[in-house]
Amino acid sequence: MTEGSDASRTSTPIDLPVLPLDDEVVLPGMVVPLDLSDAEVRAAVEAAQAVARPGGGKPEVLLVPRIDGNYTGTGVLGTVEQVGRLSDGDPGALIRARDRVRIGAGTSGPGNALWVEGTRIDVPVPDPLPGSAAELAKEYKALATSWLKKRGAWQVVDRVQQIDDISALADNSGYSPFLTTAQKVQLLETADAVARLKLAIQWLGEHLAEQDVAESIAKDVQEGVDKQQREFLLRRQLDAVRKELSELNGESGSGDESDDYRARVEAADLPGHVREAALKEVEKLERASDQSPEGSWIRTWLDTVLELPWNERTEDAYDIRGAREILDAEHAGLGDVKERITEYLAVRKRRTDRGLGVVGGRRGGAVLALVGPPGVGKTSLGESVAHAMGRKFVRVALGGVRDEAEIRGHRRTYVGALPGRIVRAVKEAGSMNPVVLLDEIDKVGSDFRGDPAAALLEVLDPAQNHTFRDHYLEVELDLSDVVFLATANVLDAIPEALLDRMELVTLDGYTEDEKVVIARDHLLPRQLERAGLEEDEVGLDESALRKLAGEYTREAGVRNLERSVARLLRKVAAQHELGERELPFTVSVQDLRGLIGRPHHVPESAQDPAGRRTAVPGVATGLAVTGAGGDVLFVEASLADPETGASGLTLTGQLGDVMKESAQIALSFLRSHGAELELPVADLKDRGVHIHFPAGAVPKDGPSAGITLTTALASLLSGRLVRTDVAMTGEVSLTGRVLPIGGLKQKLLAAHRAGITTVVIPQRNEADLDDVPAEVLDTLDVHPVTDVRQVLEIALAPASARAQDRLPAAA
Repeated sequence: MTEGSDASRTSTPIDLPVLPLDDEVVLPGMVVPLDLSDAEVRAAVEAAQAVARPGGGKPEVLLVPRIDGNYTGTGVLGTVEQVGRLSDGDPGALIRARDRVRIGAGTSGPGNALWVEGTRIDVPVPDPLPGSAAELAKEYKALATSWLKKRGAWQVVDRVQQIDDISALADNSGYSPFLTTAQKVQLLETADAVARLKLAIQWLGEHLAEQDVAESIAKDVQEGVDKQQREFLLRRQLDAVRKELSELNGESGSGDESDDYRARVEAADLPGHVREAALKEVEKLERASDQSPEGSWIRTWLDTVLELPWNERTEDAYDIRGAREILDAEHAGLGDVKERITEYLAVRKRRTDRGLGVVGGRRGGAVLALVGPPGVGKTSLGESVAHAMGRKFVRVALGGVRDEAEIRGHRRTYVGALPGRIVRAVKEAGSMNPVVLLDEIDKVGSDFRGDPAAALLEVLDPAQNHTFRDHYLEVELDLSDVVFLATANVLDAIPEALLDRMELVTLDGYTEDEKVVIARDHLLPRQLERAGLEEDEVGLDESALRKLAGEYTREAGVRNLERSVARLLRKVAAQHELGERELPFTVSVQDLRGLIGRPHHVPESAQDPAGRRTAVPGVATGLAVTGAGGDVLFVEASLADPETGASGLTLTGQLGDVMKESAQIALSFLRSHGAELELPVADLKDRGVHIHFPAGAVPKDGPSAGITLTTALASLLSGRLVRTDVAMTGEVSLTGRVLPIGGLKQKLLAAHRAGITTVVIPQRNEADLDDVPAEVLDTLDVHPVTDVRQVLEIALAPASARAQDRLPAAA
């Protein structure tokens, strides 16, 4: 029931003196002592005593809470049980609170007290209690018992359990010290006993939950403090035990960890500036407490410094001929790299003989960049160089590195800080003059964490790397005696400032003869071992190896060639285990198709003897350089039907801006010189021209297709076919001049692999023919030219060889 409901009963109004309670609330059933030295309290008690009660009843007062100077609308009728002295000797009165009273209008009465008219609030409680009310009473008693037990108030538990009236049980919560004044006022003004009991249960439950959380936090804090104190005591005891043991063993010193580091630093063979920095850190360690995180940082730094080989160096092998023999034995071809390493060793030997090992604080290191397509042996070459020089070898993989700290190291203040990869490589090598291979330097990226390529500028600069400073070490490290070999597939991906610090050595790939030698001397023995076969069990004819290199694989390197050899040997081993083939067995050319299928890269001249690709006008063969080496590139041109009304130039094949410009230049040259070349240039004005580069999914760019584009358009307009055996490369200008290009060696190797016999190149690239292997030049008819007219004379077939004359033969 709620206050003011029909079930509530009201009694006759009574006049009562008001006894104000400042910021205090008294609920029915409570007995409170009040100090009569307070004028308002004394006036109310004296006014109550001045009124005669029928039957000699006890004086009655109205206890009203006064919150912030404002009286509540409900008070409690209280009887003055006794007037006397309090425990401190002051006069006081003992008042028992009985019933709730709704405060009415003011009235008059004796004494100096404020008199009001009040009405008792009587809300009956059903008897017997309904099930829900009984459950509430049971829940409240359980919560109150739990709370009282935690406070140790065992004597109160029984009294609470004996209360059967739910109204008295709800008002009993007024004794709870955790209730606020506002909550107690709410209990006072709630007449319905069940509603009051629900409020008491809610507030008591919330308090118990908060108490449990506070106790859990306090317990965790106490356990942490106890653990730290226990650890501290145990460490002190351990230090004392170590000290006693050292004294018993006759050892000097206290045995402290900082003393141990000091002894290690003083005993280590460190450079002067490194020793000074290490001793400063030892002093910091001695001052740091055991619980300080700085102590662990210092110990890790000291361990790193002490493990570095500051004065350790391996002796170079100055047997120049022996080093060259090692390089030749482990790698076929790659003459440029072998010559450079031989030169380095020869100069190094002479410097050492004349006492010039260190000049200006710098030693005679080297920084080489090995740039070439995949599979040509760049990575494995580093280990061979170290073997030839008698040095330690360390490989540092830079592919995908995006954090500058990977090169320069982290600051020591970071959690998990480490030195950079360069310092770790020197530490791993165990010497200050190893051969460090920086693999895939063109795959280094950059993001918000910095640019690792910029951090490599100091590492790879021979004028600076003798004072390299890692962020973690913060002391100078001499890298001037290290031989750095950086490998890359694409030269354009290396920043210009970084490339300028390295000596460039280009690896353009292997000729077919070199591939056969590599397969015979290196790949076959290695794959025989991996297949579990002996050399006298399975062999490969040189003709079979040549066919594998020429028709089953088309690459600058030998990676796919090695896979083909491995696949052959696996097939033979499986057939032997199945009882299908007897060993020993030698694989011949005739056996290849049955073992590993048909060839995938038949040369153009072999697979198209009638020249199908160039059997129509407007198709020319060019040469290009890709990330995998050189390749053959076809250019196709066509004219739109006049009836379609199409005009202009259309380019397809995912071309870059430079290649698009080359097509525009070729078209402009033919328009301006068409009459001179006896070409029907009127077609170029009235009909649209479409130029397409097959393999449209592969991006293409560069100026070297200029003469190929011009030849294709000239063939289209004249109707003369382009010779099948001719490939070309060169940039064209508006006046028809043929300008030089790059990558000539790779392009000629690609032409050789594709079966091309005639190649047209710019005359200004004729000097680059010295880099092309002699066996390749012997199979090619190279024509250096200066003008595009010479190109057309060489590439276009005679006027009698029209497309209509050749199409039936091609079919």
